[in-house]
Formats: sequence, structure tokens, C-alpha cells
Amino acid sequence: MKSPLTENEEHAEIGCRARRGLPPGLAVGLELVRALGGVAIAPLRTACYLLVRKRKEADIRCDLATTAPALADPEQLPKLDSITLGGRPLRIFIAAAEHSGEIHAANLVDALRKAALDAGFLAPVFVGLGGTALEERGMTSIGNPGERAAMGFDGALSTLPYYLGLLRDAAQHFREARPDILIPVDSPALHVPLAHLAKRYGIPVAHFVTPQYWGWAPWRVKGYRNAVDLGLSILPFEPSWYARHGVNSKHVGHPLLDELNEIGAPLSGHAARTKELEPATPKGPLILLPGSREGVVRRNLPWMLDRVAELQASEKFRNLEVVLPHSRRDLDAVIEEQFAKSKARVRLAKGGLHKELSKGTCALAVSGTVILDILPHRLPTVVLYRLKNNRGIWLRDHLFSVPWFTSVNLLANREVHPEFAFTDHGDNDKGEGVAMRDKVALALSRALGDTEWRKENLAGQDLAESRLGPPGAVTRGAHAALQMLSEKRKTALLGRESPK
Repeated sequence: MKSPLTENEEHAEIGCRARRGLPPGLAVGLELVRALGGVAIAPLRTACYLLVRKRKEADIRCDLATTAPALADPEQLPKLDSITLGGRPLRIFIAAAEHSGEIHAANLVDALRKAALDAGFLAPVFVGLGGTALEERGMTSIGNPGERAAMGFDGALSTLPYYLGLLRDAAQHFREARPDILIPVDSPALHVPLAHLAKRYGIPVAHFVTPQYWGWAPWRVKGYRNAVDLGLSILPFEPSWYARHGVNSKHVGHPLLDELNEIGAPLSGHAARTKELEPATPKGPLILLPGSREGVVRRNLPWMLDRVAELQASEKFRNLEVVLPHSRRDLDAVIEEQFAKSKARVRLAKGGLHKELSKGTCALAVSGTVILDILPHRLPTVVLYRLKNNRGIWLRDHLFSVPWFTSVNLLANREVHPEFAFTDHGDNDKGEGVAMRDKVALALSRALGDTEWRKENLAGQDLAESRLGPPGAVTRGAHAALQMLSEKRKTALLGRESPK
């Protein structure tokens, strides 16, 4: 096998390829046309999906029952190839579009650097999209999508120029600097177009946290298959689904377990299993989790506070303690504004989430990654997902392809935590509003005081956690991404050696 290009030769080749590559503005324009074309034919795709919906739902039910083992830890895997990867510092483009993704991306930067140094390579150079957490890890940021994500993704047309600008800047970097690999984290709405751009310039893509296309509108996987070389899955049933759709994916485990391990949260749930399972005293506490974005909090917290006030007005739960732990200081005013309008008695805890969860009896939470934060503490949880309008109800009833939306329920492949999806009509005094209030009140009452139900819920949480796999997702993901890059380079080198 020939040696890789020397650095001077590679720079010359990069310059040549850059001249041949599409101008960034044109590349982004073509990607916009592709995306708009997808929107234009969405009604046709929806109609086609509805014809085969039952079969697709049956397939995903089979996938939910599968458990792909996480990749082995790197010390048990083949060593990274020094011939293809070790000649110079790797140039790695990292992208994170929101706060939770940036945390995972920052840990991934640490893991990539360690993997390179442990293999005897020079430390990689990181450039990408992200904010402070990534810059503190040594990444040079050319833009921060998290600044706009913090305000929510509502008003797509008003934010489109901003994101097109980010994509244009990234395309410019791809064309001029030719990074060795793009590793975007989560957020497919931004990162799939980014991956398409990278592929236009011949840059391999490993996407950390595969999209949940299996949940709804699964036809989107075709574009994903064309955009990424490797999808790094964090849920154990995803590889089965992605394999059926021709996507190269590997299961690395859930990165949240790495973060829980770092802060000392119980990973086995052993302490939680020893909790008193007798009916809760009226003191609770009930942990209230209304979301982490302002729009989500404003939409959910008033309705949740009304349910709390109704509980506290009853004789059985008149002394119920309720705690809302929150670390986003910029949302304190929003939360306290809602407190002032409500009769509910709730304490805002500005300390650590896991400190409060460890004291809890049960939780009332908006659906999201926080459900997995709750899991090590084994709190029975009532989960809400408030839809904006009747269009959301139609989409739920016709395009939603899994039986549950809560992560713990999907992992256990049965309803462990009661979950409720409904529209803002839940504020009304008739129809759906009354029915939903009654259903949620009953679920909360059982979570607080039904011993047998709590034991069954606890067993379901044990099952869900057993399927997540061990900590170490970012370490396994970093190694898998570099291994994929090495294999692609070997293929390219062999192609250069082949007779013409």
C-alpha cells in the first residue's frame, strides 16, 4: 500500500479540489431546492405512507422488541490505523445546534482527542458550529446555531436566512479547508442539510444520535441514507430499523449515561429500588418538569399548575409538596410569572436536578430527554405532550408510527409511564379538556398513592434501563467515527493503487 499523501501534497490537492468544488452559495441554493422539493411532494409521500401504514407500524413494533448490543469499548476493538490516520493532525468538523447537543458534542471532542492521542496520533484540530462549551474544549466556532435555538424553532420563515447563512459559512469551510470528517450531533433539521453539503465536497459524515425517523414520517430516511456514511445510534432498537432501510448504523449507547456517571447519579437504580413503596404521604414531593425552552414552558406550565392546584385542593393531598427544579436562570422570571397566576403551592428549586429527583415520590413532566434523567431515580412519571392544534392531532393519529412517545415506554416496549398527547383545547371546560384533566388526575393519584401500581411501574423502569447499555457512548462513538474514516481512506488508497 502506498503511503498517504504528504502534507504539502495534500494541501496542493485540497487547493485543486477546492477550485473544482461548487461555490458555497450555489451549493446551499441546491440544498434549499432539494429541501423545498421534499416539502412540495410531502402530500404525495403522506398519501403513499397511509396506504402501507399498518405494515410499517407492525414492522416498528417488531423493531422495538429487538436489542442491539452496544459496540465494545475501544480497548477491545481493533487499533486505529496509523497509516491512514496518523500522518498529521486530523481536521474534524463538529456541529451542535442546541444546548443538549452541545453537551454531547463537547464530550465527543474530548473522546476524539483522547482516541487520537491514545493511538499515538497528533491531537486533532476542531472547527465547527457551536457555542461556549465547545470553544472551551478547543474548538474554533464559525457560528452558533444554539443562539437561535434557545428562542425556539417557531417561525421557520423568519429564521431561514440565519440558518442559510450558517450553512453557507460551513460550505465555505468545507470547500477551502476540506476537513477530514464531519461529525454533527443530533438536530437532523439542520444537520442533514449540513451533511448533504459535506458530501458535495467529498467529506465523510458520521452522525452522532440517529434521528427518530422511525417515530413518524419514516420516508425521510431516504435523504438521511444519502447524507451520512455512518449513523451512531443511542437507542438499542434503532439499528434494526435503520438496517431495514439501508442505513449503515452502529449502536453506541446513550450519552446521557456518561453525564449521569460524571455527576454521580445512580446508574443501576439500586438506591431507588430501596425507596419506600408504601402510598406516599401528602408531603410528596411531586417533581414538576415543564420543559427547558421558554415556549414549551409557557405552553405547559399553566396547565400543569392547574392540575397541581386541584390535587392540593383535595383532602387526600392537601399537604402535597411540589418542587420545580430548574437550572435555566433566564427562565426564572417566566416560571415565577406563572406561579403568581396560579393557586398551586410550588417551590422553585434552583439547585441540581438530580438532588431534587433523589427526594421525589413521582413526577409530572413534559416529554423529552428529562424522562431518562428521571430513570435512575425510579420515579413513576406522568408524561405530557401538548400539541398546538388539531393538525397536530391529525398527524399523531395518522403519521405517528410507534405506540408510545415516551423514551422509557419505547425502551420497555410497553406503557410504563402514563402518557398523554392533547391540544391546547385542554384549557377548555368541556370536551377534551375535562376528559384530559380527569385522566391526568387519576394517573397522578396512582403515581402518588397506589402501591401495587408503583411496584409494576418500577419493574418496567428496571427493564427499560437494562436495555440502555453501559456508559461510554461518546467514547465508542468517537472510535467508530474514526474507524469509519480509516476504512474510507484505505478504500481510496487501494483505488489509487489499482491499475487503470
